[in-house]
Amino acid sequence: MRLFPRGVRLRTQIVLLQVALVALILGLAFGVFAYLSDQRLSAEYGQRALAIARTVASDPVVREEVARYAALEPGPLLRAELASGELERTAEAARLRTGALFVVITDDAGLRLAHPDPARLGQRVSTDPSQALAGREVVIREHGTLGDSVRAKVPVREPGSDRVVGEVSVGISTEAVSDQLVSDLRRAAVLVLGALFAGIAGSVLLARRWHGLTLGLQPAELAELVREQDVVLHGIGVGVVAVDAGWRTTVINDEARALLGIDGESGRSVDSIGLTPRVLEAFRSADGQPVQAAVGDRIVVVTARTVTREGRALGAVLDVRDRTDVESLTRQLDAVRSMSTVLRAQRHEFANRLHLLSGLLHGDRPSEAARYIDELLGSGPLGAAMPGIDAVRDPYLQAFLAAKAAHARENGVSLRLGPSTWVDANLVAPVDVTTVLGNLLDNAIDAVRVVDPTATGSGVNAEFDARVCDDSATNGPGAQAGALVEVELVQEGSTLHITVADSGPGIGPELVDSLFADGVSTKHGGGVPGGRGVGLALSRQVARAAGGDVWLASAGAAGGQLSGAEFIARLPGVLSEGEVS
Repeated sequence: MRLFPRGVRLRTQIVLLQVALVALILGLAFGVFAYLSDQRLSAEYGQRALAIARTVASDPVVREEVARYAALEPGPLLRAELASGELERTAEAARLRTGALFVVITDDAGLRLAHPDPARLGQRVSTDPSQALAGREVVIREHGTLGDSVRAKVPVREPGSDRVVGEVSVGISTEAVSDQLVSDLRRAAVLVLGALFAGIAGSVLLARRWHGLTLGLQPAELAELVREQDVVLHGIGVGVVAVDAGWRTTVINDEARALLGIDGESGRSVDSIGLTPRVLEAFRSADGQPVQAAVGDRIVVVTARTVTREGRALGAVLDVRDRTDVESLTRQLDAVRSMSTVLRAQRHEFANRLHLLSGLLHGDRPSEAARYIDELLGSGPLGAAMPGIDAVRDPYLQAFLAAKAAHARENGVSLRLGPSTWVDANLVAPVDVTTVLGNLLDNAIDAVRVVDPTATGSGVNAEFDARVCDDSATNGPGAQAGALVEVELVQEGSTLHITVADSGPGIGPELVDSLFADGVSTKHGGGVPGGRGVGLALSRQVARAAGGDVWLASAGAAGGQLSGAEFIARLPGVLSEGEVS
């Protein structure tokens, strides 16, 4: 059932409903007040009449006169005597003095001995006197010969005895009660009207406040908005977290709970729902820039934006997208690209050596050609690219290290294998290993590289061209003295231990405790969604997912050639102890 037509706006409905409610409550309160006031005034006037009746009934003259007249027979002579007698004068004086409607005195038979109308003297009273004549005081509201009144009836006792010889009945007109009640109700009506106007003003203010809170939307629009929100927010594959202007959560959809690992309820502060520091910082900034973050075992990209309507700030919204699978594919693609780079470089190098061999054979110098072939069989191209690479038996890992060595030489850095390197097994998780190893090597190379554009080669082919001319190849073109990174790989059953040390400046003491936190980096972001600070966090995440870990063994300044930072990683179950293919 509709209370209002469809065209009535919500704001008007609120005002009308509030006014009707206030008026109803005030009307009920006024009715209760009127009823209680009537009862109170009747009781007060009844007690007043009772006090007058008691005073008259206890007068010694009245008691003697009533006892004397109680023994006389009624008649015209008695009526004349009563009209000018002491009882009539006493009763009339009490009535005039107190403003009562009547003061009536009767004998023990209910005959009037005193009455405001002398013509009624000697007659029986019009109301029942039995309770008073029985010795009980009575306060009652009745209708008598003089009209409606609140009256009190008190027994009159014989002097020196408790025998009842008559009664005194005192009445106060109900018109006096009504006049007093009307006066009280007028004052109450003023207060009720004031309260009603205050209620109307409050209803108008409340309606304006409601209009602002609902942005002027009507109930049907609000209901449709809620339905759309449920369908959209809980049906899409993007996490959404919304807050109001006070940074208290208003919406957290199921996808956001799963991606961010939170279980917060709406209405809580955004600081207390369990967001990681990096995600919380991105949310607070709300600058619309995508930020990549590691949350648990997932890589997510979060973007926060402020929400406004008609120039009024309503809060902010954070959308969360899962990039875990994309990052995994990216790492695999990086690994394949590294192998492709190495294979392309090897092809170029082998082509150069075949050209040399072809020249020797066409020059009719078979003995020199045979000796050159023997030299080639003694040291393959990977061994020339990175001395000691034969200690690593896995071809995938060999190719990856060779690619990183080429990358290091391009940046003027020498990458070498540690003396204890030994891996006599296949990789069963090459993507995880290259993710951890690649991040540690990239950080080390960035820490020690010397930017020298004139010394850097023009690409991978230039690197291998230089190596063809110089088989030492310990330092590539552009390598600077002291720019050194050492990586050591040690097999322990199916566990791979990785140590990466460099000759850089080390890690500042202010970063030691927070180095692995998501978003912490000593480098400036560039081209990376959300900036830098993901590599170490991702490496530790991958290692811990495999049951291992990554940690900082030394922050630097340890002395010696490798005076920079030293990182150690332990990756269980990434090696297969079977025969290497």
